[in-house]
Amino acid sequence: MLRARLLRGPRTSGHPPRRLPGAFRRGLTFWRRSIQARVVASTVILTAVVIAAVGWLLLQQTRDGLLDQRVEAVTSEVADEVQEANGLLGSASGQDADPSVQRSDLTDLIIQRGSTRGYGVVVAGPVGEGVRIADGGTERSSHFAAASVPFSLERRFDEPGARDAWTYTTIVRTDGDGTIVAREPGIAVGAQVQLPADGSTYTIYFLFPLDEQQATMELVTRALLTAGVLLLVLVAGVSWLVTRQVVTPVRMARRVAERLAAGRLQERLRVSGDDDLARLATSFNQMASNLQRQIRQLEELSRVQRRFVSDVSHELRTPLTTVRMAGDVLHDARGDFDPGTARAAELLQMELDRFETLLVDLLEISRFDAGAAVLDTDDVNLVDVAHRVVDTTRALAEQRNVRLRVEAPDHPCFAEADVRRVERVVRNLVTNAIDHAHPDPSREDTAEVVIRVAGDDQAAAIAVRDHGVGLAPGESAMVFNRFWRADPARARTSGGTGLGLSISMEDTHLHGGWLQAWGRPGEGSQFRLTLPRRVGGSLRQSPLPLVPEDAPEPVR
Repeated sequence: MLRARLLRGPRTSGHPPRRLPGAFRRGLTFWRRSIQARVVASTVILTAVVIAAVGWLLLQQTRDGLLDQRVEAVTSEVADEVQEANGLLGSASGQDADPSVQRSDLTDLIIQRGSTRGYGVVVAGPVGEGVRIADGGTERSSHFAAASVPFSLERRFDEPGARDAWTYTTIVRTDGDGTIVAREPGIAVGAQVQLPADGSTYTIYFLFPLDEQQATMELVTRALLTAGVLLLVLVAGVSWLVTRQVVTPVRMARRVAERLAAGRLQERLRVSGDDDLARLATSFNQMASNLQRQIRQLEELSRVQRRFVSDVSHELRTPLTTVRMAGDVLHDARGDFDPGTARAAELLQMELDRFETLLVDLLEISRFDAGAAVLDTDDVNLVDVAHRVVDTTRALAEQRNVRLRVEAPDHPCFAEADVRRVERVVRNLVTNAIDHAHPDPSREDTAEVVIRVAGDDQAAAIAVRDHGVGLAPGESAMVFNRFWRADPARARTSGGTGLGLSISMEDTHLHGGWLQAWGRPGEGSQFRLTLPRRVGGSLRQSPLPLVPEDAPEPVR
């Protein structure tokens, strides 16, 4: 049961399989079939990678250059401010000895300059008392939060006498109520100033926004993006035009090759120029001319061969009729002959029957080769066909000690087909099975040939199973060749001509069906005929498995 399920394939649910959207499927088809699209896409992708890498390097160098220039400018400006502040403190040291007044004057002056020049100021100190900016007690410019000073820079000025230092930071902008309104990149520069009144050291932090540099970087970035997009479009257009010059002749060659394959052997490529593509077109045309000449020669030979077979078959009918009449007279009078002569008359009659069958088969083969075979279709019940074939071959089966058995459903199994040709196919399969059902003539038990019939909504099938000599690997494809036998030394006990299976295959192809064979040495064989329910219908699967359910598992 498990093997039968595996052979029939997995069960499918009632839900239809999910399919890709039509536009996506068309896009995939275009991508697979268009080498021009793949070349253009590859070129654009590689160009985009190169542009991105070059753009990144340019942005990095531009940013580093702008930042270095800005750092140099702000450190120079801070040094001037500190120098000026020290000069003011030195000139006022003898007049005003109040530390708070000196600090207030210094802080107000620096904060006022910062507000006019666009930078912020945070004054912290005195140094050495362990008071941090986060603890409060600092003086700063309005709209600049004290949190803009990074802790790492603040720690550098924990002791008096520290040298000026700078670092990148995030400047926090606030409104009048102290609410944060913006964060922007900037540079924080720290310097120490000593008040002459009490000798205390204070740290002044200058906060310089990088808004101009950021605007410059945004401008450069937009310019690079615009240039990159325009360059990609230009590269795509150029690559499309370049590949078109190569792909267009290839497409023309494909179309001409398709016309040649369709039988229009006079088609040729147009040759223009002397380049490699022109020489390729010339070689293609020479190849097409040679193929046309050889195909015509083969068609002529085939036509002569078909006519020869047909003429010989027809010409042999007249002498065969005469010999048949004489053979019938001798066969009817064999009772008056001596045993040797009587046996000769019987052999003559048998060989005349076989010769006449061979002529009929040759005429049928010649009609197939000439394309003159046509179908006379009707609704055919394959169950009735199987029973009629069994009735006509029962005498031969009893002579060979073979039992015939039909396994068919109770209901009819219809297919639109030519009943004469279908019966001929099934009869050839059954007689072939009878001929090979008993590999050892010394056996006295009865062999069995099973004819199974089944159908579904799309197809109907008949399978003929025997348990005889079977087929060796590779012989299932050769068994339908003309005059082929698995064992050339083996006699045809059923009087076959060697053309039955070949004619059956031609009849099956005429119906648009399948005729397949399975076999293993010593385990018998099974032949399966599958026909579509309607002439011209497509086959996807057969109602019957090709490998019979009673076949043993192969030894690995």
